[in-house]
Amino acid sequence: LLIALFGQYMTSYVRALARHATVLRRTMGVLILIIAGLGMAGVNIAALVATITPPLTLESSDTTENKAFTAYPAPELAGITDWINSKPLTLQDLKGKVVLVDFWTYSCINCIRTLPHIERWYETYKDKNFIVIGVHSPEFAFEAKPDNVRAAVAKFGITYPVALDTHFATWKNYKNEFWPAHYLIDKEGHVVATHFGEGHYAQTEQKIRALLGLADAAKIETLNENVSTW
Repeated sequence: LLIALFGQYMTSYVRALARHATVLRRTMGVLILIIAGLGMAGVNIAALVATITPPLTLESSDTTENKAFTAYPAPELAGITDWINSKPLTLQDLKGKVVLVDFWTYSCINCIRTLPHIERWYETYKDKNFIVIGVHSPEFAFEAKPDNVRAAVAKFGITYPVALDTHFATWKNYKNEFWPAHYLIDKEGHVVATHFGEGHYAQTEQKIRALLGLADAAKIETLNENVSTW
């Protein structure tokens, strides 16, 4: 309908196109038929567009670089519609643990590239009072389907808890703006560091180790360099 109305507007009000009205109408008609045909064939047009146009993400940024970071109480996980790999959790329940809250969505290539590092951190430190909460905030409608998220979690080998933030309640609580986004929370429940985008893996792991009271971070750079990505 919008395509048809746009074509009508263009031919009626733009005089320069008046002499091409027939061609324009035929072009719009063909476009409508193609879209209708795809819809009748069961093609998810939104998903198709998403694969052609990857989501906009911040490649790399760190709020702790070049300026002091002021710790603040971590916002609670709110409005979670489902959990994967875990029973429902709250940050209040996790007091005494170091928590990494990772905002991601499964079709975001920047998010996908961070997952092997996050999974390794979880496997390495989960027995040392460290936990990761992957907050899945969908950018597209097809990413909001729980079965799709479960399939992605299995595909990427994610074993840490994943919270489905379908309605962006936790996203809004954190005033987040990016995929991926990492919020590192200390044992007292304060956000003590953030990082947006890919990279900064060695520095993030050093902060995790420091919060856990672990020494000898010299091998961290080598470990991160050897992590494979999808």
